Amino acid sequence: MPPILVFGANGQLGRELSARAAAAGSALSAIGRAEADITDELAVKSVINRISPALVINAAAFTQVDRAESAAREAFCANEAGPRILAAACAAAKLPLVHISTDYVFDGTKPTPYREDDPVSPLGDYGQSKAAGEQAVRAELTRHVILRTSWVYGVYGTNFLKTMIRLAADRDELRVVADQRGCPTGTADIADALLRIAPLLAAGEPLWGTYHFAGSGATTWHGFAVEIVEAQAKFTNRHPNVIPITTAEYPTPAKRPANSVLDSSRFAATFGFHAADWRERTWQVVSELLSSPGVSS
Repeated sequence: MPPILVFGANGQLGRELSARAAAAGSALSAIGRAEADITDELAVKSVINRISPALVINAAAFTQVDRAESAAREAFCANEAGPRILAAACAAAKLPLVHISTDYVFDGTKPTPYREDDPVSPLGDYGQSKAAGEQAVRAELTRHVILRTSWVYGVYGTNFLKTMIRLAADRDELRVVADQRGCPTGTADIADALLRIAPLLAAGEPLWGTYHFAGSGATTWHGFAVEIVEAQAKFTNRHPNVIPITTAEYPTPAKRPANSVLDSSRFAATFGFHAADWRERTWQVVSELLSSPGVSS
């Protein structure tokens, strides 16, 4: 099979994809923004023509949720215009596209896990830009998979888990929001899922559409933090107290959905794969980070 082409090589998912593909012996070419910004139509077409991939994965995005409130134009450029350009280029080259999206397209008012056919209603500019990106992909390209995920963390890049490890090193108390629920999802699981479905999609299996893929099980940010702190204590002997607080006690520029739990059963039924339990993956990532310093540098 020709290589998988990944845009967003330097993000936490892009780096995980490169590592997991290398370990699995899968052919993959990862392109960073400096080589081809997804908002640059000529650069995107040039890379696709040069690499002649079997499949394109868009892991490039503006992901700074709070900054999006003051940089909406930048967010929409990366999260709507970029995916539109990628999808149009894939359509012209007769290639399938996998586009990564987010739980933040929902407003969090549903009391049960969100399914793929639930109406989107994003609360802020980040979620609105990602919802617009989904629509752009659907409009430009039939042969697409939109993969919504949530609360992403791993050994690379910047994420909640790594922030908690850093804060636990020098604070005796951590105050963490306990009234927002979601599914922490490891980049290792997302990468493995993408590598699993890529050959099927490249072969033209009619499995197109929108899927949810998130870590197994749900928790709050506070529950996630408690697990991270417990895991890191094995290596650091640091035991800060993790205090539950409300969203109102931790105001942010962007409003977050109270319920971000995604129902991933459609993906599991279609592709026969599900993510690891979030607790299991949390302990694995903490162990990898703290037993091998520099792994994420």
